[in-house]
Amino acid sequence: MKLTTKGRYAVTAMLDLAVHQQDQTVALADIASRQGISLSYLEQLFAKLRRKGLVASVRGPGGGYSLAVPASGISVAQIVVAINENIDATRCGGEENCQGEERCLTHHLWTELSHRIYEFLDGITLADLVSQPGVQEVVLRQARRPSIAVDVPNTWV
Repeated sequence: MKLTTKGRYAVTAMLDLAVHQQDQTVALADIASRQGISLSYLEQLFAKLRRKGLVASVRGPGGGYSLAVPASGISVAQIVVAINENIDATRCGGEENCQGEERCLTHHLWTELSHRIYEFLDGITLADLVSQPGVQEVVLRQARRPSIAVDVPNTWV
């Protein structure tokens, strides 16, 4: 299984949103700037995330995005699945036609790996990631960049 750029960017952007929302919306342009992700790409990802109920949007001045549910209720697996990423290590996409029209010799192995990857990602929430020291360290480093203004919660300093 290979997690594509789309999946990585979606998780990164959602984590950025969780870190910075503090009872207000976050502009996608701010996420794009902090994380080095194209704004138009983020707009596509967030449209999917909004349709799946993971984020809410507010239009107009001061608008942006916020998490639709608490960070503790959003798993990494939910994010990846919401943007149509496939957590599947099989060659056949689970259809059991990996060797012609038959199941291949190692199909069960790759199916089990897929389940374990999903369980692993489903066991990690945005809240878990936000609380990791390594994440907090990156947030502080990004806040120190002269071109980026970031509000850093006092509990992290």
